[in-house]
Amino acid sequence: MPYINQDDRHSLDYSIEALGVRIATYEDYAGKLNYSVSKMINLILNERGLNYANINALIGALECIKLELYRRVATPYEDAKIAENGDVY
Repeated sequence: MPYINQDDRHSLDYSIEALGVRIATYEDYAGKLNYSVSKMINLILNERGLNYANINALIGALECIKLELYRRVATPYEDAKIAENGDVY
């Protein structure tokens, strides 16, 4: 989880929340999310430079986002469904 300090969060949250609410209004929100993240990555690479270190950092961040979503959201959901419906194993 990106446990950044509160000041950094406050400087980002307004824009993130506005974008997230907007993306959630679309029926095909996954495509809009993909576009938005891809656009942000492209902007970061344009600002920071196209090199291995920046590409690697961004891929690492994306992988950690995926893993954290699974750990914090998908796993508890799956555990609740196991309790509700019974385990397969």
